[in-house]
Amino acid sequence: MISVFGSANMDLVAYVEAAPALGETVTGREFRTIPGGKGANQAIAAARAGAEVAFLGAVGDDAFGSELRRTLAEAGVDVTNLRTVPGPSGIAQIVVDDGGGNSIIVVPGANGAVTAPSEAEIEVISRSDVLLLQLELPIEAVTAAARAARRAGTTVVLTPAPVQPLPAELLEAVDILVANEHEAAEITGQADHARALQELRGRVGWVIITLGSRGALTAAGDGPAVQVEAPKVPAVDTTAAGDTFVGALAAARVERQSPDLAVRFATAAAGLSVQRAGASTSMPTRAEIDRSLVDSDA
Repeated sequence: MISVFGSANMDLVAYVEAAPALGETVTGREFRTIPGGKGANQAIAAARAGAEVAFLGAVGDDAFGSELRRTLAEAGVDVTNLRTVPGPSGIAQIVVDDGGGNSIIVVPGANGAVTAPSEAEIEVISRSDVLLLQLELPIEAVTAAARAARRAGTTVVLTPAPVQPLPAELLEAVDILVANEHEAAEITGQADHARALQELRGRVGWVIITLGSRGALTAAGDGPAVQVEAPKVPAVDTTAAGDTFVGALAAARVERQSPDLAVRFATAAAGLSVQRAGASTSMPTRAEIDRSLVDSDA
């Protein structure tokens, strides 16, 4: 089983030809409200990739909170321990341009109320094979969840986004770090992703740096660094690519796929997600991922 201790947000998405510069007003062509948040996205991605998933976090007592809970449940995610707290749910304001690029502003809302994992949440984490973490919850809560997982022998996967300084006690509890090239550069001070990988693997056993359309660079244990190429596809919206990658990677690890095969599986899933609009709405099913891998081998 995979547990996800993370954020749930309602994404408020505007689609435009080109994102506005500071002080500029542009006309968009479409607006959508789409359930998202890095934690919820990863949970849905893992469930669609075939895993049993439990989501741990918080939503507000507003209409967005009800919709977020319903979306997770309809995706097959266990929301038994999803908290409802007074006040608004988290939201993300997202601008997506015609090239598939995006810029995002996150307002935490209910996510900010999760200052520590509860006893019930720690019990779920301890029974899990894999715990997925991100940094849209307070860092002290993320660190406490990671340490609880480490004590229980649960594999800890961290996405360091939005990027911020990482406490030593958090990194010490992480088994797999999945960062994009910008996050890796920010954490290490190394603009070159190969050098960033080398520095990070000195702190974490398995490091993956995602490179967008160029795939991912991965190194596990004492093994060599390997670059896994991404499928060449037209990008419509890259918003959920990273979360889809992580959710699919976790599903592959629960199945005991090797590191290289797990990254290839995750890369195929991300390649499918960028061809569709939205976050949770873009994530592929297990059948679609398997078919994509077969087609790439043909």
